[in-house]
Amino acid sequence: MAFLKYSLIRFAIFLPLFVLFVFLQLGWFLAVVCAGLISFAISYLFFQKQRDAATASLHARFSGRAKPIRTAGEVDDALAEDHLVDSHPDVTIRNDAKKREPRGGEA
Repeated sequence: MAFLKYSLIRFAIFLPLFVLFVFLQLGWFLAVVCAGLISFAISYLFFQKQRDAATASLHARFSGRAKPIRTAGEVDDALAEDHLVDSHPDVTIRNDAKKREPRGGEA
């Protein structure tokens, strides 16, 4: 959530600057570059707390210590399925099971 908040703050700074530079007829490319540099500088100078929170949330998410995306019920179901598959090695699981159409005379 912190990353989204920081990104929205930067976008809210970038957009008016971009519109201003386009209005001043700097050209699209130069307007993007100037608005990007100025919005970066403003957010770097004045939004350190939000930037640090966004960095911390990204670090926590990708460091391996993040909580699992699956719910506890999904984890329990997966463990039960793994146990059943391990206890019955003769059973094969096919994940690519598509709905089969009946052949010729079959209904």
